[in-house]
Amino acid sequence: MEFQKVLEERRSVRSFKNEPVSKETVDQVLKAAQLAPSWKNSQTGRYYAVLSDDMLNKVRESCLPSFNAKNSANAALIVTGFVKDDAGFGADGPVNDMGNMWGAYDLGLQNENLCLKARELGLDTLIMGIRDESALKNILDIPDNVQVAAVIALGYRNTEPKMPLRKELSEVVKYY
Repeated sequence: MEFQKVLEERRSVRSFKNEPVSKETVDQVLKAAQLAPSWKNSQTGRYYAVLSDDMLNKVRESCLPSFNAKNSANAALIVTGFVKDDAGFGADGPVNDMGNMWGAYDLGLQNENLCLKARELGLDTLIMGIRDESALKNILDIPDNVQVAAVIALGYRNTEPKMPLRKELSEVVKYY
């Protein structure tokens, strides 16, 4: 698929077909995520892929509010996070006022790659930031040094969502 088409077709989907996503497909989107740049190539992004029905049900019931559990029904779930106190840090601590926001920034780049690769492969995503980090860490055995950022639903769209309006460049860009 042409890159411009991938950009234009990517949507946040809230209704997925009852069609499982294979581990091989998840591997493809995660490999694309890993190709994103990161602070000094630190690659601090971490992914926890939930594919089995039992674990999907457990994560949805214990870690997501009901609206996100409903919106992600029939999709695989990928919990995304980053290793804290690494990207943006030197021997003496943070190298600037961003601190751990560099890890979040890098993870955002990786997650965008993940979403675009999913679209290229005919899948869609929903990035969910409202989640219970403590429950996710407990159920998925996520280490304490990993900051959980989001849960991404990955599946085949059941609807054709329209593109929301975008702001004009004049509203968001200042040229010098």
